[in-house]
Amino acid sequence: MSNVGFSSLFWSTHILINRFHPSLVVAHKIRHRFKSSFEIQEDQREYNRKEKEVAESINGCPASPGLFLSSSSSSHHKVRAVLRIPADLGRLGVSLPRLPQIAKRQEGRISLGELDKIDADSSRSPAPAMADELVLSKMYAVLEAIADRAEMHAIIGEQRNNWNHLFTSSVNSITLAASLMAGVASISSAGDPLAFKLSSAILFAAAAGIMMITSKIQPSQLAEEQRNATRLWRQLGRSIETSLGHRFPTDRDVSEAVEKMLALDKAYPLPLVPGMLEKFPTVVEPTRWWPKIQPKRSRAAHASNGWSKELEEEMKGALRVLRVKDEDEYIKLSNLALNVNKALATAGPLLAGAAAMSSALIGSPALGPLPAFVSVVGGVLAATVNTLEHGGQVGMVFELFRNCAGFYRRLQKEIESNLEEEEADRRENGEVFEMKIALQLGRSVSELRELAAYASPSCEDAEDIKECAGKLF
Repeated sequence: MSNVGFSSLFWSTHILINRFHPSLVVAHKIRHRFKSSFEIQEDQREYNRKEKEVAESINGCPASPGLFLSSSSSSHHKVRAVLRIPADLGRLGVSLPRLPQIAKRQEGRISLGELDKIDADSSRSPAPAMADELVLSKMYAVLEAIADRAEMHAIIGEQRNNWNHLFTSSVNSITLAASLMAGVASISSAGDPLAFKLSSAILFAAAAGIMMITSKIQPSQLAEEQRNATRLWRQLGRSIETSLGHRFPTDRDVSEAVEKMLALDKAYPLPLVPGMLEKFPTVVEPTRWWPKIQPKRSRAAHASNGWSKELEEEMKGALRVLRVKDEDEYIKLSNLALNVNKALATAGPLLAGAAAMSSALIGSPALGPLPAFVSVVGGVLAATVNTLEHGGQVGMVFELFRNCAGFYRRLQKEIESNLEEEEADRRENGEVFEMKIALQLGRSVSELRELAAYASPSCEDAEDIKECAGKLF
């Protein structure tokens, strides 16, 4: 190659590099300005991989699609550089605001002047990006509070479960020791029984007082409340994380999350006094831990939004079975457990108190062996009742039944909120909603459809409904 030809090639290459260099700088500035969208949507490893693909595409690597430059020369050796936007840019995860509109006008080509204009406009109006980051920051603050609440309830639940075990074993030990001392005091050959009588009376009185306190606060029921609260807080956190993985949050999402948090705080309070839930309510109601339920609107591809007349009948049948059979059954079981717990909570302190008074009368000539008999037998019965109440965790069983009734009440509210919406496109997607209800009831979709037969007005009484909607518990 001659020197002239080599020199021409060198200077042509130099001109092309100088012309292309500003476009590369502008493209880099645009990508760097909107870097926060990468960090939100992808983790660091995915981000690095995609950034490498974009960099290779910008450098003109034919192995992966991306951004590349094309040039054309005229007779005056004027070089014009453009930036070509490939069709599969979205696969790389690159998001450049306002570029699609300009690309449409230029049929896939963007001039350097337009890139400068885009960069200037984006620097003057960062409000949308800032607004998205503000909402996202609020949602992350809500997530942090939810994680903290879940941890607090888990710790307190473990503590109150320990209370139940410690109180049960301590009261039983005290009661049986007092019964033994009462028996020793009744033996005439034991000498002066005053010390045994006094010790027995004190221990029985202490056991009666502790039984009254534990029957009032019901440690096993407190522990079950905190266990259920921990599960619900973690469930709420997972649902928010899942939604963040699909789309950016809105102000409405933040408000709904805060409302759910406040409803959970009200349903399962952390403090013991004041604010403790009533352990022996006059009327048993299902536990409510949710705010007013709004249908989750989805982008409907069709006007029906997955809903049909058959699906509506299916949901009406499931709603009727839930109300008449499932919820009613667990309310009855809750009342039964409550009545048993009331009887045991009353009998334990009474038996220990009677044993305490009788132990003080041991050795009385007028009463004979009766005080010793009442003290020993009453103490043994008090320990038995305490074991049944707190060792058997009857309070926990009551709370479990009440929470199950609340679970079915919540499903009813979800179904009602969707059926009350007359326009199908304002409801949650029908197919997704049907599968979600079926899974929560422990059924398959085909088994859930069998409940459509109970949508008939003739199936009003519980006798007409032969099965429960829920098969999970």
